[in-house]
Amino acid sequence: MLGYLEVAMLLAHFFFFPFFGLPFLMYFLPSIIALARSKRDLLAIFLLNLFLGWSVIGWIVALVWAAKNDVPSPAGYYR
Repeated sequence: MLGYLEVAMLLAHFFFFPFFGLPFLMYFLPSIIALARSKRDLLAIFLLNLFLGWSVIGWIVALVWAAKNDVPSPAGYYR
């Protein structure tokens, strides 16, 4: 039989993720996509997402930037 503490922890896990974890993942979705795609401008996308992601326009700009393909660097150009 589960004790009071175990039940409380179980309920906390069921309520914590939908109310705090999922919105956190959605807010940083552009950064997660940029990380998964190994974007050259990962830090810039993350900072845009962090500071302007609260506005819908900033979040959409970060998402589009993370989803678009990188332009290949010219031959012999190293960053």
